Amino acid sequence: MDDVTKLKRLLHHWMEHNDEHAETYKEWAEKISKLGKGELSDILLKLHVESKKLKDLFQEALKACEKFQ
Repeated sequence: MDDVTKLKRLLHHWMEHNDEHAETYKEWAEKISKLGKGELSDILLKLHVESKKLKDLFQEALKACEKFQ
């Protein structure tokens, strides 16, 4: 397997794993909010939002890989 093919597989894996983490941040933000920890909840929600934005960069990297195949 060449390095670009390996990288594509890794990018798919990282993207999926990132999405899973993003959902966990959101779940914890909701739990922490119920405890009255609004500031911490807001930070976790920001982590969720920013992590979801990374999906676009993962897709951009995958598209760039296609140029080398």
